[in-house]
Amino acid sequence: MHYTIDPGLYALGNPSKQSPVLVTANYKMSFDKLREALPGRDMWILVLDTKGINVWCASGKGTFGTAELVNRIESSGISQIVLHRELVLPQLSGPGVSAHHVKKLSGFKVIYGPVRATDLPTFLDNGFKATSEMRLKTFTTWERAELIPIELVGNLKAGMIVIPIFFLFTLLGKSGEGWTNTLGHGLFSILGMLTALLSGAVLTPLLLPWLPGRAFSVKGLSLGILFTIILSAFGWGDWITRTGRIEILAWLFLIPAVSAYLAMNFTGASTYTSLSGVRKEMRWALPIEVGAGMVGFILWFGAPYIA
Repeated sequence: MHYTIDPGLYALGNPSKQSPVLVTANYKMSFDKLREALPGRDMWILVLDTKGINVWCASGKGTFGTAELVNRIESSGISQIVLHRELVLPQLSGPGVSAHHVKKLSGFKVIYGPVRATDLPTFLDNGFKATSEMRLKTFTTWERAELIPIELVGNLKAGMIVIPIFFLFTLLGKSGEGWTNTLGHGLFSILGMLTALLSGAVLTPLLLPWLPGRAFSVKGLSLGILFTIILSAFGWGDWITRTGRIEILAWLFLIPAVSAYLAMNFTGASTYTSLSGVRKEMRWALPIEVGAGMVGFILWFGAPYIA
């Protein structure tokens, strides 16, 4: 995740003292996407030290903020390089930047550009005027789907540790029931963990607008419960024994808890959550998720030893 460039002032093409100054984060993808959207243009790019975080997240965390912008204006010497006193910032940096304070402290006027870098050429050619479409941050199914791979890869890394542990515990707990039955339970535990991963990290962002509740954890929880019920149908024969019923009950705690937790990872990428709202959700949701996960694991681990 160390995908950064050095903060400072960069020249795009052959800029002059009259060329626009665009401001971005030192997350390399943000920097590259900005340059990519401006082929054949001559301008300055002022890169802030956002600790390698993209514009939107950095503005929420405060690293793309007023103090960093003012300090970078001074350290870059941009006031001696350009004759004008205007900076074009991404619209999504708005939560972290106080434009009037920047003007007071540095003498530079903040102009908020469009949401998408691809709209910059039109924005610049129109005299720094944005259309209503340029101000709108969409969150379509495809845009949500683009968020899935990095979450899926990261969670699969953890899953490669957790899933074998579950499988091993299953083999130890069912060792006296015959190899076929033991293997079946082991594969069921793998399927259970993959189900939690699928519902929380894949299906929740895809189905986000249609899932019940406003909190992401509730949305992930609802899918987790649904898929646990479906998964339990495959182990219908386990309902006959007391141990089997306890195991099914354990998965009713485990899968929704994991699914709800994974769903919360998308709060920072959505268009309608806020920092205070995320913190509020985490305060009540995390203890419930951790508690449900612990209860589920204890029930699952102890079920084979119950007479």
